[in-house]
Amino acid sequence: MHKDQVEGGMKDAKGKLKEGVGKMTDNERLEAEGHADQAEGKIQKTVGNVKEGVRDALKK
Repeated sequence: MHKDQVEGGMKDAKGKLKEGVGKMTDNERLEAEGHADQAEGKIQKTVGNVKEGVRDALKK
């Protein structure tokens, strides 16, 4: 597992938490930050998946 996959998953989870808190407190800014964190996390996770796939392909 590549570090980008782990870090991306953590950012995604943090974003979901921020979004939830923002919704509960009617804080639109916090909710928007949560959405942004989730998007960033998903992108980083995808980059990690690609790196992992390339590494596996080079081993063969």
